[in-house]
Amino acid sequence: MEDCIFCKIINKQIPSVFIYEDDKCAAFNDIHPKAKHHFLIVPKKHINAVSDIKEEDSALMGHLIFVAKKLGVEKKLDYYNLQFNVGRGAGQEIFHVHLHLMSNA
Repeated sequence: MEDCIFCKIINKQIPSVFIYEDDKCAAFNDIHPKAKHHFLIVPKKHINAVSDIKEEDSALMGHLIFVAKKLGVEKKLDYYNLQFNVGRGAGQEIFHVHLHLMSNA
């Protein structure tokens, strides 16, 4: 999507340091962290919100959760929270699906 900041980050039009990347998603630090560790796991496919996910996206969404688990192990986090914000009222600011991984461990 042309004006999406996450699409621009994923396409390397905006510089960012990825802490994880594969063919389906990328992960990087949140620029406004709400915890000691606050990562965003972002699919490369643009989907506005969880409410827009289609059945064919279910494997991709599962993959985001699996990547979160991998990051938790890699970063040696004893505990963490995973969160999707769906819609402006729930705190979604960027309309490109992304999974927050947050921990104060």
